[in-house]
Amino acid sequence: MSITKEFELIGMQKASEAVAYTLKEMIKFAQPGVTTKELDEFGGKLLMEFGAKSAPFVSYGFPGWTCISVNNEFCHGIPSDLRILQEGDLINIDVSAELNGFFSDNGGSFVLGNDQHQYQNLVNASKEILYKAIHNIKGGVRISDIGLLIETEAKKRGYKVIKNLTGHGVGRKLHEEPNEIPNFRDKYNTSRFRKNSVVAIETFISTTSNYAETLGNDGWTMIGNKGGFMAQHEHTIIVTDGKPIILTEMNEIWN
Repeated sequence: MSITKEFELIGMQKASEAVAYTLKEMIKFAQPGVTTKELDEFGGKLLMEFGAKSAPFVSYGFPGWTCISVNNEFCHGIPSDLRILQEGDLINIDVSAELNGFFSDNGGSFVLGNDQHQYQNLVNASKEILYKAIHNIKGGVRISDIGLLIETEAKKRGYKVIKNLTGHGVGRKLHEEPNEIPNFRDKYNTSRFRKNSVVAIETFISTTSNYAETLGNDGWTMIGNKGGFMAQHEHTIIVTDGKPIILTEMNEIWN
């Protein structure tokens, strides 16, 4: 969407506060021994306190309030009573919600407790690359140039990017134009970021895979085509002529 009126800005700020606060508190709540279902229900209660609804459920009928993916699961993991978090797990939580007709989206990967499996460098790379990407976005910048930046920064660190998972426009729907903001230079994408538009910028940084594939047993959870692990971080921003407005900054994923 494009922000043209004050009520639209306020609506996006409130929806973004709901998802950002919920993500931050879910990361704090995650502990060894907690199931992903318990973690999801905790997040769901927070969203309800804001009066917000789960965007993946509203939009696509996703079986959970939030997406929680663990270790080799890349994204869209379904919360489960059978999945018990353990020390050293690589966890990704993606929280998106609808509030009063406005949608906002954010997510983050983190290591639970002691980094005994050496995932932290991957997580740090994803965070740092997202920061650099967002701070290079302003009106008129080519979307493909930001994709090139993300891929170049990933390669510098010895990582790959996932080419079939992308950022996207957001606002009145969970996914709007631009429908794809890739993590690589798509030479066929001639679109540019537009001033006052709202977009969700995401990094998908991988150890070995370039594509994500959906598991057949649940129809949602995605893993890498060549295995390995992935870290994802995401903010919803408003594009300006200068420094973007980061609507979900409250999630503290850069802290």
